[in-house]
Amino acid sequence: MRSFIVFCVALLGLLGGRPGQLRAAEILPLAGEWRFRADAQDAGVAERWFATPLPETVRLPGSMAENGKGDPISLRTKWTATIYDSSWFFNPRMAKYRQPDNFKIPFWLTPATYYVGAAWYQKTVEIPTAWRGRRLVLFLERAHYQTRVWVDNTEIGQQTSLVAPHEYDLTAALTPGAHTLTVRVDNRLTVLNVGPDSHSVSDHIQGNWNGMIGRLELRAGPTVFLQSVQVYPNVAHRTALIRLLIKNSLLKTVSGTVQLAAQAFNTATPHQVAPASISFSAKPGETAVEMTLTMGEAAQLWDEFHPALYQLTATLQPKKGLADEQRTSFGLREINVQGNRLLVNGRPVFLRGDLHNGEFPLTGYPATDVPSWLRVLGVMKDHGFNHVRFHSWCPPEAAFAAADQLGFYLQPEGPSWPNHGTSLGDGRPIDQFIYDETTRMAAAYGNHASYCLLAAGNEPAGRNQAKYLADFVKFWQARDSRRLYTGASVAMSWPLVPENEYMIKSGARGLPWVKEQPNSTFDYRAAIEKFTMPYITHEMGQWCVFPDFKEISQYTGVYKARNLELFQQDLAGRGMADQAEAFLQASGKLQALCYKSEIEATLRTPGLAGFQLLGLQDFPGQGTALVGVLNPFFRKKGYITAAQYRRFCQPTVPLARLPKFVFTNNETFEATAELAHYGAQNMPATALAWSIKNGTQIMAQGNFAPVAVPTGTNTPLGTVRLPLASITAATKLTLEIILPGTDVANDWSFWVYPAQLPALPKSDVYVCTRLDARAQQVLARGGRVLLNAAGTVVKGKEVAMNFTPVFWNTSWFKMRPPHVTGFVVNPAHPALADFPTDAHSDLQWWEIVNQAQVMHLEDFPPGFRPIVQPIDTWFLNRRLALVLEARVGPGRLLVTSANLAPTADAQRPAARQLYYSLLRYAQSANFQPAATVELAVVKDLFETPSREQFSTFTKNSPDELKPQRK
Repeated sequence: MRSFIVFCVALLGLLGGRPGQLRAAEILPLAGEWRFRADAQDAGVAERWFATPLPETVRLPGSMAENGKGDPISLRTKWTATIYDSSWFFNPRMAKYRQPDNFKIPFWLTPATYYVGAAWYQKTVEIPTAWRGRRLVLFLERAHYQTRVWVDNTEIGQQTSLVAPHEYDLTAALTPGAHTLTVRVDNRLTVLNVGPDSHSVSDHIQGNWNGMIGRLELRAGPTVFLQSVQVYPNVAHRTALIRLLIKNSLLKTVSGTVQLAAQAFNTATPHQVAPASISFSAKPGETAVEMTLTMGEAAQLWDEFHPALYQLTATLQPKKGLADEQRTSFGLREINVQGNRLLVNGRPVFLRGDLHNGEFPLTGYPATDVPSWLRVLGVMKDHGFNHVRFHSWCPPEAAFAAADQLGFYLQPEGPSWPNHGTSLGDGRPIDQFIYDETTRMAAAYGNHASYCLLAAGNEPAGRNQAKYLADFVKFWQARDSRRLYTGASVAMSWPLVPENEYMIKSGARGLPWVKEQPNSTFDYRAAIEKFTMPYITHEMGQWCVFPDFKEISQYTGVYKARNLELFQQDLAGRGMADQAEAFLQASGKLQALCYKSEIEATLRTPGLAGFQLLGLQDFPGQGTALVGVLNPFFRKKGYITAAQYRRFCQPTVPLARLPKFVFTNNETFEATAELAHYGAQNMPATALAWSIKNGTQIMAQGNFAPVAVPTGTNTPLGTVRLPLASITAATKLTLEIILPGTDVANDWSFWVYPAQLPALPKSDVYVCTRLDARAQQVLARGGRVLLNAAGTVVKGKEVAMNFTPVFWNTSWFKMRPPHVTGFVVNPAHPALADFPTDAHSDLQWWEIVNQAQVMHLEDFPPGFRPIVQPIDTWFLNRRLALVLEARVGPGRLLVTSANLAPTADAQRPAARQLYYSLLRYAQSANFQPAATVELAVVKDLFETPSREQFSTFTKNSPDELKPQRK
């Protein structure tokens, strides 16, 4: 059997090691075929399944769904998640998706099979004779999430954890020869209710899977061993305190020495730390030993710019018996607080964070290999991020090892969103479980330099939650100084926890563009000014984009995007399948603009410590929240590149404060510029350059005066001014600020319109605000009508349009407005000849589209396309219009439901300009609508409500209202 034994060497160096992980131990891998049996009736223990061979087989590591085990998805499926929108269960239009042969749910991704309950896994193992007298441990890197273990007919014990390996000491039960190893895995929330929407268990995201993943192995090691090696760096003194826990399994005292050696292993500059040793005497049981490792002046610090790592080798050598050796990686790093600033190694940092919610669209469970995490975190780094929050879950060790190498500041959390179905501080089992789980996290991952922040979980409920979270923070402050602690990640309505070392709260977010015109001068100082601790913005963004149906083919694993399939089929049923890509690209450009504007506002906010974005990638659950510029595979969608994103999201970002983005040519454009700099070091006297362009034509350019730029703050650069009198036609311009010779650059578009528009010739175009009798007469005799119908629309009145897109998604919030995610328009359409535009909504459209009425074209001919077409929520896919044209009988009709301005209005120059462009078009020979619409259909827009109105069908939780099936 020696051929089945491998030695753990280079792999652990790659992973960075783990406290309690034996480097030189002999290992028997358990990956491969296991016997299996599902236990839906929970009969296995009473019937002693561990004592007989199980009848089926699976392959591990893996989940039941990956092995085709479990039940088919149906209306009977009892999900581990809250469904907030019950309309799918009752809406007649969704009936075809409730059929067994076409079953598609819109709430989240659909696994191949589903199972919640106990399941049994069994394997015969052969213990080598050479292992006699060794300590034997079963190591299960991640099991979901309660395990119970038998060896032959002997029960060993049980463990419950969502965050750390399950390890069982089998020394007393295993002798050389064949043995039956049986593991019962239970994934029911009745085991320990962390909340059904917690990302550690919820079907909204990674899924409530049953199985075992990662490294599955039996380990043989010495009976006197290093149970724990914990490293506590001291940057000021260039030392590391090493806390060792020696476990003596013998019945007598054992003495010997412990030796420490450390060296840098991922830097261009070699550094070997002087070794240290100490004598020990260990009585039976546990003995704590502390040692100080002096690293010297040549020691290299770890941070986002220079993620220098050291490998520590601790060797325990008894005077008699086998030696034990453990390796763990660490970084010489400290994170602390100074007022409202976060400091890493004494330097201020600004956290540019993304939420990782547990998006694993192929498997439904987290990756346990370093390359997978290097890819995901590498994509984040390419987009300028330096921080990740793991929303209500903790990743496997591979994520920490990858983050160590790339220089990320991580915030894992206790694996709970204790809000729906449970609470904190009310004496429930979860109260102690959060302490136990975070203790396991510290033991398993505490040496990783990337493990910088910790929260108990997300948005808790509980009458006594504030006291519970305060005690949680104080407990960890006293126990482990290697990171900072906050009670929970919360929105605005949660109680304050003054004991927090930093605050994660939602006040410092959002775009104030529903009530005021867009600008780049606003910030969030009012939201954070009363806080004396570092304030990190909670779940910023949540701006939606239309689905990317090209993504469907990427689901080649156990999960399928039936939600996207449903939306795609529904869009086709509305006659708009050919517009899907245009909807994606146009809404994506608006989404990217909103993220740019919000991120820049955080950088403008004095004293803000950072943000946690929701998000860079889509969240495939909670109704399908398409909030990412990347899909759940961390792949691009095609409307913004990483380099473009990084212009406004990286350590050094130029900022321009524009009071508005729409000007008239009797004004002077003026913008104050500054440089947000959170780089590795101060910048000496530096001159940035600016330019204003019309396309590729340079209208003006210059250089700011050289200025020294300290890190950790914003430095004023100067003011850009440009008189606009020479611009006589409607024009889009772009201000760009760059640091020559680097990738530090940023830009902002703005628009200039004539203050006085040329007079249009008199014409026979009838201009009206209602489809009155005269308008109908003009159309009947073959004339032209421009209907400026703002405020009179009835069919579509229920559709709310803002400039900003849908927030999170309309299903999760039961169709809370807005319902529209930008619009599509043909920039080359002659109706827009005097109104420069791209194919999507941009800032010049704000005064036109914000809170504008839209027209619902439910009775218009199939294939009819408006000039400006708002993009409806993908849950309804209504065909909408803001500007349309049609032949009505022998006449020609141009309609806008936006509030345009036929007279001079200095406050709304864009609306006035669009009105001018439409009227000039209506007068021209180009006014030749291709589509014909009956007059009665047009009239109905202003007389009859939409036949189809959204209904939730019930205000109660649909979990109790699903149709019963016998």
